[in-house]
Amino acid sequence: MHLIALEQAPTSLRGGQELNLLEICRDLSQRGHQVTLLYEREGNLLEQYRKFCQHVIRINSYGFDRRRIDDVLNFFPSLIQLGTVPVSQDSVIFSNVYHTVFWGYLLARYRQRPFVCYLQVPPFDFNRQRLLGLKGVDRFIAVSSQTKQNWTKIGYEPEKIDVVLNGTDINKFQPAENLDAVRSQWGVPQQHKIISYVGRLDKDKGLETLITAFALALKTNSNAHLLIAGKPLLHISPINHRESPEECRKYEQSLEQLVADFGIQNQVKFLGHITNTEALYQASDITVVPSRWPDPCPRVVIEAMSCGTPVVASRMGGIPEVLTGEFDSQLVEPEQPQRLADTLSQVMTWRDHNPELGQRCRDHILNHFSREKMVDGIERSLLQVLHQNDRSLVGSGLVESTNIQR
Repeated sequence: MHLIALEQAPTSLRGGQELNLLEICRDLSQRGHQVTLLYEREGNLLEQYRKFCQHVIRINSYGFDRRRIDDVLNFFPSLIQLGTVPVSQDSVIFSNVYHTVFWGYLLARYRQRPFVCYLQVPPFDFNRQRLLGLKGVDRFIAVSSQTKQNWTKIGYEPEKIDVVLNGTDINKFQPAENLDAVRSQWGVPQQHKIISYVGRLDKDKGLETLITAFALALKTNSNAHLLIAGKPLLHISPINHRESPEECRKYEQSLEQLVADFGIQNQVKFLGHITNTEALYQASDITVVPSRWPDPCPRVVIEAMSCGTPVVASRMGGIPEVLTGEFDSQLVEPEQPQRLADTLSQVMTWRDHNPELGQRCRDHILNHFSREKMVDGIERSLLQVLHQNDRSLVGSGLVESTNIQR
């Protein structure tokens, strides 16, 4: 199989969607498949793709704003690129986000190859181009059953949507060999509790609820610390269509002000973007995912539990599909600070009263959410749609069955 992956920007700074694609492409390459990356904007993961991809090609634009003449002019070279992208009889077009589906659909139809779209977010922000592209998708892969349900509710056929839950690298994300040494990296006294948040700083992530809940929990657990790792998501200005760091900084400042209003500055640290997330998970007594939007299947939940760290999270999106069984008790309704505070207070002392909980967290991930299981599911779905497309082409007489190769 030859996977042609469409990405907006190969970067680790936005969230799990881009990291998922990198890991899927790299693992498929290791299994003997060929991979071509098409991207629109450069990112810090680009060099990693170059190590295993047959081709890495920049696309001028996956779409355009018809109200802006410069967008339209920038899109024209992309139409020429439809004929220059290396495509073979075993190629599958794979949009990592539905924002690239218009150009992906044009490529798939022009080169007569199957088209797959990875659904890692709920449906929103459609325009006519994306709606047209989505109609041309042969198969969807959703990261959770809830995500599939969100898309079927707006009219997409459930038979065309496979569900493959996220997985993680269980060798990278594992419990600390020396807990005291790992904890010392974060400047927190050894006997104090660490609650961590890892992710982008965004209103949808429920950080205001988390900070409020933490302040409430301190009333009964005064030796706790909250470490917040992540940066604000860069927003596009509606005026000049450029990223606006100033708007991002305003939101971060609002969170810092909330911490100051509660008078808990000495127990809350904003770490910014970190690359050693596994070390923070390992040091933590709890990792919190307080989302107020239907988070499809956040990698943070799986990564933290793989490190043996319990997760307290919102009962939203695909999160309950990961926190099953005994871990269901660690789900809380979103935007309920007192309930979140109560759950944090109950769970944060697990090392003293329930020390086996960490191993049960890891076992849960080993049994159900390894990266190998995730890539198995993606590979199976891609090969199935490729096989179906080949049968269709043979049936129509466009190709001979002897030309079908893998």
